Amino acid sequence: MAYPKAVLAKPVSASLDCTSHDALIIISNDFSHLPNTPLRDAILDQAQVDSRIGNQVTLLVIAGKRVVLAPTGPLNRDYDDVRRYFDAAKLAINEAKASGSVNPAIYLPALNTDSRYQHALEVAYLGACQALWQPLEAREFHGHGIEPITQIGLIDANEQTIKAVNALAAGQYAARDLCGTEPERMAPPRFADYCTELFENSAVSVDVIDDLAAIDKHYPMLSTVARASYAVERHHPRVVKLEYVPEGEVTRTLMFVGKGLVYDTGGADLKVGGFMAGMSRDKGGAASVAGFMKAVADYQPKGVKVIAFLAVVRNSIGSDCFVPDEIITSREGVRVRIGNTDAEGRLAMGDLLSEMKDLAKNEINPTLFTVATLTGHAARAMGPYGAYVENGPARSANISRQLADCGDLWADGAEVSRSRREDYDFIKPRTLADDVLSSNNAASAVTARGHQFPMAFLAVVGGLDKHGSESTLPLPYVHMDIAGSGVEGGDWQHGKPTAASVSSLFARYCL
Repeated sequence: MAYPKAVLAKPVSASLDCTSHDALIIISNDFSHLPNTPLRDAILDQAQVDSRIGNQVTLLVIAGKRVVLAPTGPLNRDYDDVRRYFDAAKLAINEAKASGSVNPAIYLPALNTDSRYQHALEVAYLGACQALWQPLEAREFHGHGIEPITQIGLIDANEQTIKAVNALAAGQYAARDLCGTEPERMAPPRFADYCTELFENSAVSVDVIDDLAAIDKHYPMLSTVARASYAVERHHPRVVKLEYVPEGEVTRTLMFVGKGLVYDTGGADLKVGGFMAGMSRDKGGAASVAGFMKAVADYQPKGVKVIAFLAVVRNSIGSDCFVPDEIITSREGVRVRIGNTDAEGRLAMGDLLSEMKDLAKNEINPTLFTVATLTGHAARAMGPYGAYVENGPARSANISRQLADCGDLWADGAEVSRSRREDYDFIKPRTLADDVLSSNNAASAVTARGHQFPMAFLAVVGGLDKHGSESTLPLPYVHMDIAGSGVEGGDWQHGKPTAASVSSLFARYCL
């Protein structure tokens, strides 16, 4: 079926004296030193009678036009970052929308030369898009009028900036759609359909594996997770494969596996006490990977080849669900003892990572990633930031640090975590009947190194433990746990998806 096309608020270049926009949004930490004298004087006059100016988002009417003032607050402290602009833009665009604006422009006075804010205009636009996005089901029910702003002017932005943020925003929009849609509307077959349509006539090719016999044979761990869903045809799993090959020479290959749990009941280790609510967003990793691929498809960077596998499954409860103590032989030939069926994401991704590793051996300068809303521990330990856990070759290449540094400039923060010997000790087999333990049976949030040890498990079942720094073929691998950063405010039931990691990846590898 056809999906409603994105009504993304397209960025366009604008100037301060342009008359085409119907609202001017000014984002600054100081409105008293604007370079435009008439505008500055009018704002200062208003400030004499309105103490809100400079302290909260305020709508003024100056020379017959809406002017929205959005203060960032302080920008000079050690802990301030570009999210000051992102957050101010979210509030400002909602104020402009409420006033009836459909074609606003964003203006950032050139008052701050701190390198932390070198992409503040782009980030402000992305913040506005985050605020304006409405869920796919809402657009289908209410129509596109629910998103009335279809264009946003970016004052003094050049053509390259417009091209970049247009692609990036489109990717984030798709990621939010895929992550934020309820479990029936985005059941595995419909998730695959969305991806097929998203990349139709684009630079990204799509291959969807829907044959259960093939999934059972080639992806036994994914099949195990999906087993209880086989009784319901509309819940049948899908493996979605995406590939972008640039024109000309390839100098780098990015290889992704995304966790796409369209619903996670916990399986036999059922989520109780209200903790199941929001688990339709457990597909946020696959959603972000698809979103990054959409940004790549639109931007078409040179030199970078990108391959992505999405594990799109439902972890259902039922008479045929898998249970703790089962031993599953993975694609890699590793015997996996199930410790907890609610630790299903690493199983769903593991065989795809094994296949990706085999492909990587013949790719140019490959780097492998898993992207997942994997553990409550990542959210507990890192708060609203992603957690990047890397192997030795990735650490030597400084991959996670570079991604996190890009994230700091693009309002997509993350923390870098180490993989250590304790993580491998944690998953070691307890008997000769198995080779690796998938997890313990306590919640990850109360387990020491609860977001680090799953990376060790993925490395083992993906065969990447044989491609460390000491091997003849080192393969850099980063596990990106976005459980803390995937939705606004950590509210998995109601918070808007953030498209976490898409900005960092795009800024690092496409710009």
